[in-house]
Amino acid sequence: MSPTPEWVMVGGEGPESYKQHSSYQRDLLKAAKDEINAVIAANLSLDLISSRFSVADFGCASGPNTFMAVQNIIDAVEEKYLRETGQNPADNIEFQVLFNDLSNNDFNTLFQGLPSSRRYYSAGVPGSFFDRVLPKQSIHIGVMNYAFQFTSKIPKGISDRNSPMWNRDIHCTGFNNKVKKAYFDQYSLDSKNILDARAEELLPGGLLLLLGLCLRDGIKMSETYRGIVLDLIGASLNDLAQKGVIEQDKVDSFNITLYTAEEDELRQIIEENGKFTIEAFEDIIQSNGESLDPKILAVSLKSAFGGIISSHFGAEAMRKAFELVEAKAHQEFSRLKNAKPAMQYLIVLRKN
Repeated sequence: MSPTPEWVMVGGEGPESYKQHSSYQRDLLKAAKDEINAVIAANLSLDLISSRFSVADFGCASGPNTFMAVQNIIDAVEEKYLRETGQNPADNIEFQVLFNDLSNNDFNTLFQGLPSSRRYYSAGVPGSFFDRVLPKQSIHIGVMNYAFQFTSKIPKGISDRNSPMWNRDIHCTGFNNKVKKAYFDQYSLDSKNILDARAEELLPGGLLLLLGLCLRDGIKMSETYRGIVLDLIGASLNDLAQKGVIEQDKVDSFNITLYTAEEDELRQIIEENGKFTIEAFEDIIQSNGESLDPKILAVSLKSAFGGIISSHFGAEAMRKAFELVEAKAHQEFSRLKNAKPAMQYLIVLRKN
């Protein structure tokens, strides 16, 4: 899930680790399991299922969500094979799983947490998912869970106070059209690179599963729960600057490499790329929503954003910032509770 070297999810298994605070992303995988079974059954050619079947998770982080993602895929492939051949897949198919993330990802925790009941061989593949990291035409199915929302860098001009595109916020709120266009242009370029890289790695007819969050058309990021909590982080950093804990110039130039696209923007990017056919674009409804508990909210945000904030402002400033986030979450409870809904999606792409 890590988009840049300075932004890595908090590793380990401690109380503030990403492993302990990624249940929202994991709940999407649980909710999408039946849809994944259905689309693999309908769109994966039996001819593509060979004696060795390769699955890759791009942006795997340190677990455990990646294990559920790849197991959902393996279960679906095995069910299709058994149903259509009448043969036991365990006798005829060897599964290989490749876990990809940046080199400073906590692969140690990842591999220590591998399920003992797994039915696959595995390997770690360090590298940026914006580029090709695997041999050409080497995988059958790829998956990206909450990883198709990042940009490789901050758009030009966004962090420059003298630029007409200077962003006063730490993310693309959706309320400044020039900032939104700059982010969308960068996101479009980076998404094209991701799709191009996956198209090279996938076998013809192979599938790419994208799971994540997008905006319903017409809704702005800062009207959603996710946008509001990012606003709380930005407000907390500004409070620390006003207290002299960190420099205001650093806050003014700080932006995160994240863009939550609208549904139609995602369709446009995929269709213009031309390397894939959209086989499914599902709105996934899960029973468990975002946490409204301020303490849980702050710790969850810290596990995901603590690394990049520490990189820019230092560990002590990061700690103080999330203490303020917790306090602000209490104050903004009504706003969080009444936030406009975003859309959790499952997009299934078949390589042309």
